[in-house]
Amino acid sequence: MDRLDSLVTRRAAVGAIGTVLASSGVVYGASRLDTESDESTGLPFHGSSESTGFGIDLDGHPIMGAPDAALDMYYWGDYQCPFCRRFEQNTLPEIIEKHVRTGTVRIVFIEYPYLSDASMTAAVMDRCVWRQVRDERPSRYWPWHSAVFDAQGEKNSGWASRPNLLEITRGVQDVDATAVDACMRKRGYGIEQEIGTDVEQASSFGIRGSPGFVLYDPTTQEAGKLVGAQPYDRFDAAISKLRNE
Repeated sequence: MDRLDSLVTRRAAVGAIGTVLASSGVVYGASRLDTESDESTGLPFHGSSESTGFGIDLDGHPIMGAPDAALDMYYWGDYQCPFCRRFEQNTLPEIIEKHVRTGTVRIVFIEYPYLSDASMTAAVMDRCVWRQVRDERPSRYWPWHSAVFDAQGEKNSGWASRPNLLEITRGVQDVDATAVDACMRKRGYGIEQEIGTDVEQASSFGIRGSPGFVLYDPTTQEAGKLVGAQPYDRFDAAISKLRNE
């Protein structure tokens, strides 16, 4: 997929789930604002127990950027997706430099495992890694996330097997692979159910694969959707349009 959808109002963008949000008793909880920057990258990560005005439950998702950033960017990805890897290598670094570091955008990482069972294995491990680091060293999520994409091989070649992913995890400083493995064994089924809910919600936004993105302005409640490994200038244009620049 490789196209940019026009900006739409929040009402139009989430109309399909509006009744769900109204009946679900969405609670806006307290955000954990104790951001920590990685010493080597300066990238702040934090967690939150909020549900956003767009209806995204942030609990359990790594968030890169300032908690009070002007815009949210929801990023649905699959570790086995080659287009996600292309986005991470070619586009994401520039978004980080020009919009995340400046406090304009915060990125919410959401798993969208749809290519195979191995995609779900990687997605569950992602959640367990985040659980393991989020309270004391949240920025350590980023080296792990990057290491997995760097190791990406052919789909279903075995590179995303649990043993191989745990081996990758052991090579990431300050990420406890033993604790991650224990989390997968103890909480794996429940986490799979949570991820399934995220996938269903993404589908309600018209996202059918990865990578998929929604840019959202909580002040104006306007949103724009992008799909595919878009070049940086498409994101930059969408951000500028949302900000009326």
